[in-house]
Amino acid sequence: MKRKRYSKEFKARVALEAIKGQKTANELASEYGDQVTLIDTWKKQALAGLPEVFGQGRQREEEAAEVEKDRLYRQIGKLQVEVDWLKKKTGHLD
Repeated sequence: MKRKRYSKEFKARVALEAIKGQKTANELASEYGDQVTLIDTWKKQALAGLPEVFGQGRQREEEAAEVEKDRLYRQIGKLQVEVDWLKKKTGHLD
């Protein structure tokens, strides 16, 4: 017998219903034709993953800042080479 595969959207919807607690896990299992243990597992996974959801924005901001910093350092390096070349060309040495 082949195992059922569930989309992440379906799992999230069922887990959210389980978290809300308006229906028991048995009621949800009956409604969706799943096992209670599977729904409980999805609920636990959803609850465990919530802190990451709220931290993703900060992580993306930090990554974007790091990319911008690298770009600016490359630009500074390029400009420094140009300044050094101009000083050498015009005879202005430090």
